[in-house]
Formats: sequence, structure tokens, C-alpha cells
Amino acid sequence: MIGWIKNRRSARAGAVLALAAVLLAGAVFLYLHDPYQYPLPCALYLLTGFYCPGCGAGRAAYSILHGQFYEAFCYNPLMVMLLPFLGLYFVVRGLDWVVTGGNHVDGKISAKLLMGILILVLIYGVLRNIPVFPFDLLAPGGMKQIG
Repeated sequence: MIGWIKNRRSARAGAVLALAAVLLAGAVFLYLHDPYQYPLPCALYLLTGFYCPGCGAGRAAYSILHGQFYEAFCYNPLMVMLLPFLGLYFVVRGLDWVVTGGNHVDGKISAKLLMGILILVLIYGVLRNIPVFPFDLLAPGGMKQIG
């Protein structure tokens, strides 16, 4: 079956559309699911009391879906800044796979850029746990102090 999908453009397009439908269903669920009333717990935070780089991402995504971009930025500024680039990557990668059946995108992305993003995410994860101004602004909801 995998070979059939790889060899037929219409099958690849169907697979990408099916994935898009699943992602849309997830976005609708998140739009209707209030993370303030029913929070999605972070395992790292529950075990250690430290925020991971993704803490606040559920509330940030909920805020983005409701058009509240400043509030989203308050919960996870790094995710809000990286989200357009991730979205662009997945759209271009999906289109490339549908049209060509191959991967001509990943080879064009610099390994140094990816390493830099990984280091940025790790540093962000450390800095947002320092309970001193201005680092406490990076904790989920921390920027609401200045808003």
C-alpha cells in the first residue's frame, strides 16, 4: 500500500488532505476546549516543577485560535514566533511531496540553522525557569505583568 501511495499523485494528495482534516479537527477541538477550565498538564512540570519550552503552548494555541495574539505571546512567546515558520515548512513540504513524491525541502535547510533553533529552544527552557525579572516574564503568563 505504501508503494501505491508513493507512485500516485492523487493518493499522495488524498493523504495530505486527510492529514489536514485531522489537524483541522484538532484545531476545532482546541478552539472549543477551554484550557483554563480543563488544562492539559505538562509531565515535566508535574514531575519537577520546572517549565519546559512548550509549557503554555496549549493556552497560546487556544488564544491564537480566538484571535488573541498578545495573550498567546504571554503564554509562550517562542512558540508564537516559531509557529509561522513551522506552518510554512509543513505546507511547503507537503506540497513538495504531493507534486514530486520526494523530499526536496529538507536538504535546503541548513543544519546550522536547525542547530541554532535547537540551542535557542534549550536556552529558552532554562531562562524561563529563573524566578528573577526579566526572566520570569518568559514563564507561562509572565508577560501579563507588563500588559
